[in-house]
Amino acid sequence: MDNKETLEHEIPLCQLNDLEEMASIELSIGERRLFAIRQDNQLYAYWNSCPHLGIPLNWMPDHFLDLDGSLIQCSSHGALFEVDSGKCIAGPCTGDHLKPVQLRVEDGTYYVAANQPMPAAPINLRAQAMADLEGS
Repeated sequence: MDNKETLEHEIPLCQLNDLEEMASIELSIGERRLFAIRQDNQLYAYWNSCPHLGIPLNWMPDHFLDLDGSLIQCSSHGALFEVDSGKCIAGPCTGDHLKPVQLRVEDGTYYVAANQPMPAAPINLRAQAMADLEGS
């Protein structure tokens, strides 16, 4: 699978009232993962992949924010991202952005919109290392 793959069907995510302010929710679509955070009565969604290493951002399920609860933080190297823009404001990927997920709202329910580009499938570093060892 490559970056040209698109999401064929919309997928229900949540209702805004399902989340408290600055709370997050995760969703897996095949091998890909996304998350959404409620901030100022809006929902912001991103693919769960750090622009620096391409690894998941969270250190535990549904935990994406820094200790202050105001910025998205990468669990691997501590990069900090703005919730409303996905822009990295500190860390090795400063200036880069998280990849946004397009949402659609109907009757208070948020859906992951269909026909949007899907990110590349994540690399399983352990599996790749094992394959490299077997090949040598």
